[in-house]
Amino acid sequence: MKKEKNVGIQIREIMGKAGPIIALILLCIFLAFKTDKFLTLNNIMNIARQTSMSGFLALGMMACILTAGIDLSVGFTMTLSTIVMAKCAVELGLPPFLCLIICVFTGAVLGLINGLLLTKCKLPHPFISTMGTQNIYKGIGLVITGATPIAGMPLMISWAGSATVANSSGTVLDKIPVGFILMLIVYVIFSIFLTYTRLGRHIYAVGGNMTTAGLSGINVDFVRTSVYVISGIMASLGGIIAVGRSDSAYPLSGLLLDNDAIAAVIIGGTSFFGGKGNVLGTFSGVILISVLRNGLNLLKVSADMQTIFLGGIIIIAVFIDVIRNGGFKRVKRMKKEDEVKTVVA
Repeated sequence: MKKEKNVGIQIREIMGKAGPIIALILLCIFLAFKTDKFLTLNNIMNIARQTSMSGFLALGMMACILTAGIDLSVGFTMTLSTIVMAKCAVELGLPPFLCLIICVFTGAVLGLINGLLLTKCKLPHPFISTMGTQNIYKGIGLVITGATPIAGMPLMISWAGSATVANSSGTVLDKIPVGFILMLIVYVIFSIFLTYTRLGRHIYAVGGNMTTAGLSGINVDFVRTSVYVISGIMASLGGIIAVGRSDSAYPLSGLLLDNDAIAAVIIGGTSFFGGKGNVLGTFSGVILISVLRNGLNLLKVSADMQTIFLGGIIIIAVFIDVIRNGGFKRVKRMKKEDEVKTVVA
């Protein structure tokens, strides 16, 4: 009986890891039959460009969710960071490289604000704090720009989002976006960070059981704040890719991007309860969401219907995650942990 139970657990774990890949393969087969444009080289590279931007946001979101948190402000953290960068580059005429550094620094500061609101101001849940900062960052961006795009980016800034690996090789390399390669490099680095560094291991520990992590000597506040700084940095990197693609910083470009990031992370197998997840799973989730978005566009599904569809996917993914990770008993345990987290913080 025990052996059968263990086999069942192993099967669930395998399906949890392979599920996104299986779903991606089935989705690609379906779209290949439904539209001739799907498997064209240009369309595949369009998916890669979209993945370049959303992939960074999902990676930051994954860091937050690993600690049983969430960052609803990620879209407008991206937007505000790029607006500051665009102002510095276009209106102040600062060197492009310095503007890129300012963009990443701005993202880190905005993420730090999210983290401090949670750990120092003791707001009850990151859902509340990041929902508030989401609207604040959105409003600041609209005020700064007057609700109009800032266009005319220097070549060095637009390069990451618009350039390809090669320009005249006569091969498929002519089409591969530089942003996609940069994203892959960051994913590899982040995977190493989570696996082999002390902070990376502490992120999993805090997400697995915050109370136990605190009692074992882990600085829970530092870890929880750090993941929001990471999320802010990743959002700014995604913003650089987005600005490069459009050659402008638009104050509403971050609208609903948090939904795509959350969906990619949860579909990729990261537990909404925290403590479980890996970079490869998040990457597969990002690809799946990008392919889904692309396919719906090719099938001429309206943006409103796409939003409804994605919302349903998020609900289903979270429900599956609840069942996979101990059902609703764990929800009760997490509520109990929230009551005592101020003691160990």
